[in-house]
Amino acid sequence: MNATSPEAAAPGRIVLLTTSHRVAPGLLSWPAWQALRSADRVLCADGAHPQLPYLREAGIPVDEAAPTAQELIDACAGGRTVVVVATGEGEPALTDGLARLAGTGRIAMPELELLPASYDLPGARLLDLVQVMDRIRVECPWSSQQTHKGLAKYGIEEAYELVEAIEDGDRDELREELGDVLLQVVFHSRIAEEDPESPFSIDDVAGGIVTKLIHRHPHVFGDETATTPEEVKEHWLRTKAEEKRRESVTEGIPLGQPGLALAAKLASRVRTAGLDVPLPTGDGIGYELLAMAVRAEAAGVDPEAALRVAARAYRDAVRAAEGVSS
Repeated sequence: MNATSPEAAAPGRIVLLTTSHRVAPGLLSWPAWQALRSADRVLCADGAHPQLPYLREAGIPVDEAAPTAQELIDACAGGRTVVVVATGEGEPALTDGLARLAGTGRIAMPELELLPASYDLPGARLLDLVQVMDRIRVECPWSSQQTHKGLAKYGIEEAYELVEAIEDGDRDELREELGDVLLQVVFHSRIAEEDPESPFSIDDVAGGIVTKLIHRHPHVFGDETATTPEEVKEHWLRTKAEEKRRESVTEGIPLGQPGLALAAKLASRVRTAGLDVPLPTGDGIGYELLAMAVRAEAAGVDPEAALRVAARAYRDAVRAAEGVSS
């Protein structure tokens, strides 16, 4: 082949190979492995890239190099294919340089292909959250000193803010508040890893709820059938009762929740269990509120939510009387 042959003048091909750090290294797509095996040269600017040990184990030589755009074009001369294993930043300097050279119109540019080698699965960004929380726990002076008890009040606050976002119908606020609630779960799980007697991690938390959901949905993961929400609830309550083996229907009801919510939860447990329990009698507004909460629950109304709606209307009326816009 002489220097003037068409093959020698061919501009070649550049394959920019991107991978996700949220997928185990080595789990690449088949087109990615094909491109790597057929390439004339494989380059990577990051010598600590997590994919490199697996590529070399597979017999693919990788040169640790960070060529300029012109150097990369030169490496493709003669119809050669060069695969660039992109770093986490995606090689913006290299791609910008290639774009500038292409814009001059004076250079025969190689074919440029962007090839995703691995993809994020749904929920993959949760791995980022776990990693960020781990670093914050170690390096932040405030976060490193927090305990379960110290954070408890924030869990309550975030739950209420989530409820408020739902009631307001603000989608952006809802997304943010869900993130704040999720942070509480990850934060507490990270703290739990340090317990000297009974540590557990976020994986243990997730594994536990997965097992619970599968067990309590036999109509989805088992041989049971359910065609109505009522039948689903029946399955849930039956399996929950088998798991907990409680002596009283009141067990597991948090007494620290707001009074109306507590009364409604007690009434729901009593009604579901088919018990006939007369309401206690006594003087004062507390007993009247209890009776109202029980009636609301029987009618399918959440008394706590209903009172919040009324209170918000009252708030608006107060602001209107003050001449303050909503």
